[in-house]
Amino acid sequence: MLDAPVSALPGIKAPDVNRLNKLGVETIRDLLLTLPFDWETYGEPVPIASLAVGAQATVVGTIISIAPKITRFKKMKLTEAIIRDESDAGLRVAWFNQPFVARQLHKGDRVAVAGLVKIGYGMLEMQNPHHERLEGNEEGEPSRVGGLMPKYHLVGGLSSKKIAGWVESALPLAGELEDLLPERVREHHRLLPVAEAVRLGHRPDTFAQWREARRRMAFAELFELQAAFALMRASIAAEPATPIAYSQDVIDAFKAGLGFELTRAQRRSTWEAFQDMEKPVPMNRLLNGDVGSGKTAVAAACVAMAHAAGLQSVVMAPTEILARQHLHRFRAYLEASFPGLTVELLVSSQSAAERRRVKTAAASGHCALVVGTHALIEEDVEFMDLGLAVVDEQHRFGTRQRELLRAKGQGRPHFLAMTATPIPRTLALASYGEMSVSVIDEQPPGRMPVETEVVEPDQRRRAYELVREQVHAGRQAFVICPLIEDSETVVARSATAEFERLQKDVFPDLRMGLVHGRLKEKDEVMRAFVSGEVRVLVATAVVEVGVDVPNATVMMIEGADRFGLAQLHQFRGRVGRGAGQSHCLLLTDDPSEPALNRLNLMTQIRDGFKLAEEDMRIRGMGELMGSRQHGMSDLAMQALQQPELLSEVRQEAESLLEADPGFEHNPLLKAAVARRLDLTSIS
Repeated sequence: MLDAPVSALPGIKAPDVNRLNKLGVETIRDLLLTLPFDWETYGEPVPIASLAVGAQATVVGTIISIAPKITRFKKMKLTEAIIRDESDAGLRVAWFNQPFVARQLHKGDRVAVAGLVKIGYGMLEMQNPHHERLEGNEEGEPSRVGGLMPKYHLVGGLSSKKIAGWVESALPLAGELEDLLPERVREHHRLLPVAEAVRLGHRPDTFAQWREARRRMAFAELFELQAAFALMRASIAAEPATPIAYSQDVIDAFKAGLGFELTRAQRRSTWEAFQDMEKPVPMNRLLNGDVGSGKTAVAAACVAMAHAAGLQSVVMAPTEILARQHLHRFRAYLEASFPGLTVELLVSSQSAAERRRVKTAAASGHCALVVGTHALIEEDVEFMDLGLAVVDEQHRFGTRQRELLRAKGQGRPHFLAMTATPIPRTLALASYGEMSVSVIDEQPPGRMPVETEVVEPDQRRRAYELVREQVHAGRQAFVICPLIEDSETVVARSATAEFERLQKDVFPDLRMGLVHGRLKEKDEVMRAFVSGEVRVLVATAVVEVGVDVPNATVMMIEGADRFGLAQLHQFRGRVGRGAGQSHCLLLTDDPSEPALNRLNLMTQIRDGFKLAEEDMRIRGMGELMGSRQHGMSDLAMQALQQPELLSEVRQEAESLLEADPGFEHNPLLKAAVARRLDLTSIS
């Protein structure tokens, strides 16, 4: 029953099932394990006669009158009721834009309402309070209104009250939940059993009980993740790799051909990778660097070292545009300095004959490096002697895709992953716990800082003038929009509508292009922008990573308040790559103080790691990285704000694996870890 779909719950309709699915809740088990993220408290019911204006309160009484109405001035629909209780005092209640309330409640019904007490029309009132019809005898007590009321993560059309109702009907099944935490671990950390944690997480009597429940659930989730990482590290260490000996001659030739000095952080990261590659155990390292910090140069140095040892390398990127960029970079860094080191490209848009030629060169050992996209992991792609695999934008590929790439050699290649999203160290250890982490936390000298400013609604014309001015000077501009198409539920400019508006009303004389995730021709439009044919590119977050257009000097972001700081920093990194002064314009439709204060941090902080930490502080870790993308719930993400907890969890997972290799004596944990790793079995 636990694994039955949520559609099996009483009183749930198909649209609600779809909405829950959007939240990652597909089964009854998922529903039970998704705890409220916070609570509203209105206290136990009190007599109407004792209510104080300005207080949050719960009242139980009888409906004396109820009727739908329309307000005199704004013509808003409302449901108005008068409630009386045993104290014989009256309370006016108004529900705005909720016509269904008049159908649900009737004169004579006994109800509980909870909300903020105000004065209106000469009597006490509540507007849009939570409500519950109390069926049965006169002594019936509210079960869902008053006291502690849960706040669940929502999508349009769902309410916390609805979710609480479904949870209520599913809670009797909590006793069937299996506990994947070994009893010894639970006792050592004083953690609740899973069934009790679920009951207290959804229906606590106190905040303290809810916090204990959340602590247990967060620990269990992090434990499962760290157990998966510990198993991955052990399995990687068990497979031999060809050691790649360090050669000073190679690094000297590489540095001489670069044409620029490596930064201290680049040198440190390169040395960490070289030390890993010298071992007979495969390197498994994440290169975590800010936009434009020079990760590609570090990867190229590793390719040069592998080539000197007679081994081939492969670099996989998420898009063809990015793969072609890498092709040019790696050729520039390597081919002139190392005669005989050839770099090839493999992408699906190439002709069949060209793909055949590159595959033959890879299989016969006649090329040192193949750069490409998902085309690299097709079955017929083979390497004669693969020694190094590099993945760019690590988070854009699943575990299985990375494993397919690693399996392309005869043995296990050394593995280097790169990400341009600056990740705070704690989050990096939790998200990529199977890997060692190198951080490039400084920019190459000579890069001019991007001038960043927040543009309020009444200053928009000035932003357009700057774009026009830069384009007339021979430069290019990005315009970023938060949505693809218009939506009534989200107040944001869509890329499609904005493109049409800008082309017609603002820049009719400029050559413009449009790119979004659903556009089939996005690669062609991007190529036209890279070549300079398109001068202004209107796009969604699809350009967040990888695109390198040195001639682009303006990044104009519509609805900037809708993006996280870390993401805004990614957009900003798309400009400032050439010699001219670049500009990042943050346009906001929300001139409220909190929104402006958050955006103003962009004008003060240029370091991506610091901005990511600020984002974490303001919006929480889940918002920063996208919890589902990183395989973690918001609950686990928030728990990471206590770095010592991650350390404890990691040690527990490692000591359990040592005592129980493969988690053979903990079948529930073994199965959960297998699901985490996206593998059907763990050998």
